[in-house]
Amino acid sequence: MTPEAQAFIVFSVGMLLLMGIGLNMAFALVLTGAGMAWVLDFWDTQLLAQNLVAGVDSFPLLAVPFFILAGELMNSGGISRRIIDMAQAWVGHIRGGLGFVAIGAAVLMASMSGSALADTAALATILLPMMKRQGYPMHTSAGLIASGGIIAPIIPPSMPFVIYGVTTNTSISSLFLSGIVPGLIMGVGLIVAWKLQLRDMDLPQGDKLPLVERLHATRKAFWAMLMPLIIIGGMKTGIFTPTEAAVVAAFYALVVALVIHREMKLIEIHEVLVRAAKTTAVVMFLCAGAQVASYMITLADLPTVLTGWLGPLVESPRVLMAVMMVTLVLIGTALDLTPTILIFAPVMLPIAVKAGIDPVYFGLMFVLNGAIGLITPPVGTVLNVVAGVGRLSMHQVIKGVNPFLVTYLIILTVFVLFPDLVIAPVAWMR
Repeated sequence: MTPEAQAFIVFSVGMLLLMGIGLNMAFALVLTGAGMAWVLDFWDTQLLAQNLVAGVDSFPLLAVPFFILAGELMNSGGISRRIIDMAQAWVGHIRGGLGFVAIGAAVLMASMSGSALADTAALATILLPMMKRQGYPMHTSAGLIASGGIIAPIIPPSMPFVIYGVTTNTSISSLFLSGIVPGLIMGVGLIVAWKLQLRDMDLPQGDKLPLVERLHATRKAFWAMLMPLIIIGGMKTGIFTPTEAAVVAAFYALVVALVIHREMKLIEIHEVLVRAAKTTAVVMFLCAGAQVASYMITLADLPTVLTGWLGPLVESPRVLMAVMMVTLVLIGTALDLTPTILIFAPVMLPIAVKAGIDPVYFGLMFVLNGAIGLITPPVGTVLNVVAGVGRLSMHQVIKGVNPFLVTYLIILTVFVLFPDLVIAPVAWMR
């Protein structure tokens, strides 16, 4: 058996075993990378240490901690709540209105934080108690909120797009542009699915608020609504890069929370920074560990091996894309979004490019698939967040998310069949 074949076995079997015993994903990546170095006769502790540092020594990756910080400041400074209040004022009176509020707020908040976990936690904390008081089925409500939360990785600014762009050397600005239309389509898909769910629910219809109160709620959310316009507008006009946009977002959220809304005190900043630092440490350690495994994967020439397996499909881009998407759906049941990007994107992208698939389109599809994995059992990180906040069992949340999961899989299939739905808007916006 060749060293390359041994390295492939070490990587695949090692990852499965280490994940099976519940080892932290970052440690699993480092250990499998070290094992591959050993069988390739390339063992060098200094090289492993250099790759760990190289995994996080990246200017574009600076966007990650600042977008995380912006999300924390939004939740602590009342920005997220004002978005929900505005949506409630306009559509809360409709039968099943809180569901539409959840969808609208999810889309709006996605354009500010880029974090599925942060958005889901904010939505679940505020809306689930309100839904329970008004007699909404808790499993369906939890499923809807979880499904709305995963729009955040698609609509810019998106942390997964930043990580994908750095990992694969793809334009982050183009990835951001590619997510706008698909993110809105995801929102429309949730509206259709929620309307279908309403047929089996006996829910009251609320009183319609006067126009004055609606406008008042909209005015209170003005500064929150201005945030995505500043971020996306600044990047589109070239005023700042995606990394600089993350800093602008964090600073803007801080000013709004402290000076304009005045819902956060100076003493609370320490707690916000600690929470953001803990989340950042998890993400960055994953990036560092993935660099070790990625370097050894390149040395073992595993992308060429995979290309050989998928070679017959290169002549049929849509079939190749379909096979890759099915593979990623299966991977998403076991892996979180960030490790999926770090491990598989560098391997799959060269094959897609060889087949003539647009790299930005492939990046959007890859991240969308990974985002769907966040609500796919048994792992489903976002499902765990909703279950924890709502004090529900995982069984209840999984039951409630299924109709919306099917909706997203249909959207994914449509994008595979009609790639111009993604490519054409990006070309137009460029």
